[in-house]
Amino acid sequence: MYCFFMAGSSWLAEFWQSFTSHFLEEFKIGDIGEEINHGILQWKSYLDVGNTHFLITDAVIVMWIALLVIFLICLWGVKKCDYAPTKRQTIMELVYGLIISSSIGFGMREDEAKKVAPMIATFGLVIASCNIFSYFKLPPPAKNIAFPAAMGLIAIVYVIGVSIKFVGFKGFWGSLVQPMAPMLPFKILDLIIKPVSLALRLFGNVFGSFVFMEFLFIIVPVFIPAAFGLWFDVADGVLQAVVFSYLTMSYIGEITEVGHEYIESEEERKNMKKAKLDLKKAAKAEKKAAKAEKKAVKSESINSEVIVKA
Repeated sequence: MYCFFMAGSSWLAEFWQSFTSHFLEEFKIGDIGEEINHGILQWKSYLDVGNTHFLITDAVIVMWIALLVIFLICLWGVKKCDYAPTKRQTIMELVYGLIISSSIGFGMREDEAKKVAPMIATFGLVIASCNIFSYFKLPPPAKNIAFPAAMGLIAIVYVIGVSIKFVGFKGFWGSLVQPMAPMLPFKILDLIIKPVSLALRLFGNVFGSFVFMEFLFIIVPVFIPAAFGLWFDVADGVLQAVVFSYLTMSYIGEITEVGHEYIESEEERKNMKKAKLDLKKAAKAEKKAAKAEKKAVKSESINSEVIVKA
């Protein structure tokens, strides 16, 4: 018994000494710039398939994990749907309804809002899940400028494509030349700037939060980073996803609303032009009928005079 007690005391003393040394080691501040730089630089490796080398980075791996988590969450959310919705079904329907109502508020019609809702939700879920993983010390893909740039490019291509689908090329052209034709160069420039602003906004916010949290982990490695991470990793990550989705909806709504108004105004103009032509034709026909009637009356009076003379 005494031997077991001595062995346990010895192990506990060694454990406590090791724990204390490692705990104090965490508070030693080395080269902060070097440590932050090490955190910023992305991990990369190559996947060899035959003679082809595929670059695999930490952003790609985290994005794959995020997509898997999103798939499982969506699968869980829509499982066993019923007319009497469960709590998870209610949450999914609330999110879906919020996207639709927001899209309608931006100028889309209800059927259009229902068509864009899945893609808007995908943007939000992918960005939010990728950002939240940084809370677990996984590097967020958005700290690599390639990820925000790709998301911005996909977003603007989707915006243009779905807008043309909704209002046609004529309506899309109308959105570029309204309220006046000289606005065309500025509208084209706006379409170029929008994906750049989406990408830089996402990159700047996520990268800044990541650097701040790395700095916080270096100088105060215990407890405090976890509390700050709830905002800079979780809340800010979700906020950036909401902003990205919100702006994408607004871009689509802006084009479709103006496009529909342009098409309606063109149709109204055509109808007015047609009505004017119809009025002119009716006036000509009426004038022609009046002349014919006058001529007939004159001819009849002449015939009457001839008969009287006879």
